[in-house]
Amino acid sequence: MKMTELFLGELEREAGSTRRTLERVPEGRNDWKPHEKSMPLGYLASLVARMPAWVAMMINLDELDMAPQGGSKFKPEVALTNRELLEIFDKSLAEGRDALKNTNDEHLLKPWRFKVAGNVVSENPRHIQLRDAVFSHLAHHRGQLTVYLRLNSAPVPSIYGPSADEGRF
Repeated sequence: MKMTELFLGELEREAGSTRRTLERVPEGRNDWKPHEKSMPLGYLASLVARMPAWVAMMINLDELDMAPQGGSKFKPEVALTNRELLEIFDKSLAEGRDALKNTNDEHLLKPWRFKVAGNVVSENPRHIQLRDAVFSHLAHHRGQLTVYLRLNSAPVPSIYGPSADEGRF
């Protein structure tokens, strides 16, 4: 089996649980955070919604500098409604799918760099970066988001197993 097929399958498997999590984000609570050091709820939810598009970024670019000289031109948009959040997610998912369908395993073996202020923080083959910086990272932030849901009395969806709110599958 090709790596591109494996990643497409994983993207599809993660899409359902990510969508169910995003659907439950309470509106009007974008500034809420459980601790002063935590991300605000709206930012975290929007981050989770955009993460599938990171697949396309890693396929189409050779590197990302999180703090380039002169500052970043990227300004993350925080969705104000669940509808906007799900539209962002759907668009991101489509970008990730398209990128995987239009690449090949040879390209996924090429290096990809993550930089901060011009300094290389990590450099690995794209397929390693996709696994670590997209799929594992998505699971981490989606899990974080489920804690925010619980603390806001929103029902937590079943993801890899039953939740206290949904019980058995």
